[in-house]
Amino acid sequence: MTHALSQQHHTARGVARGFARWGLALLLPLALLLAIVLAAVVALQRRIVFPRHLVRPAPAAGQGLVGLQRLWLQNDVGTVEAWLLPGEGVSPAHPGPAVIFAHGNAELIDDWPQRLEPYRRRGITVLLPEYRGYGRSAGRPSEAAITADFRSFYDRLAARPEVDARRIVLHGRSLGGGVACALAAQRPAAALILMSTFTSVRTMARAFGLPGFAVLDPFDNLAVVQRFAGPTLLVHGGRDRVIPVRHSQQLQRAAQHGRLVLHPDADHNDCPPDWAAFWPEVWSLLRQAGVLRE
Repeated sequence: MTHALSQQHHTARGVARGFARWGLALLLPLALLLAIVLAAVVALQRRIVFPRHLVRPAPAAGQGLVGLQRLWLQNDVGTVEAWLLPGEGVSPAHPGPAVIFAHGNAELIDDWPQRLEPYRRRGITVLLPEYRGYGRSAGRPSEAAITADFRSFYDRLAARPEVDARRIVLHGRSLGGGVACALAAQRPAAALILMSTFTSVRTMARAFGLPGFAVLDPFDNLAVVQRFAGPTLLVHGGRDRVIPVRHSQQLQRAAQHGRLVLHPDADHNDCPPDWAAFWPEVWSLLRQAGVLRE
């Protein structure tokens, strides 16, 4: 009996060792595959988040823009460009408000002066900083690098005598909403305008089955909006197939003073569908924030 039990025990141990070897042989290739996938995600994600290879500046960009001032920021990788478009009627004797605008990830500052012209007509100076590696700007884009550049441009704007530093507004579209929020976490803003913006890149990544810890540039907008004390205007398309509308809905619920303008039939790149109707929403926000005094 004792010999039989010993034989059974020996057999069981052999089977267990066999399963262990089989499991190890299966897990090692899976772990290697996972490591390869994560390495590819890390290597490619900045090409996806910052697809600067898709946009090229026009040779004559900026020509004909009344009052355009080209600003250049020198950093450790070269120079980064920004366009300053003074608001009508502003001067050192009569300083006015300003807006810093951050564009989407496949856009350039070249694309926005005409669209943002209503700001200027209201006496609001517009600053359009470029992202590193985009357009005529040197370097490689990342959350840390772009935020550092925007912070420097903000400080230069706030120091200008024709700008009332207490009335600076941050306005971002899509990825630019992340840039605007990152700047709002480090510099004061009278109001925040976020168009077609996400709660965080980590949340976006998880929706595609990618682990949040692998995200290099998280842009945690939700955390910033929760802390932001000023009024926040959110604009989103109900049929947005790039950044689902639930992101702006979560941001609106998190905001201390948030308003969401939903365009049910708009997608990502056609929101707002009617800019003429969009501007009254902006003016209402800026009056609430004390930026417009009329």
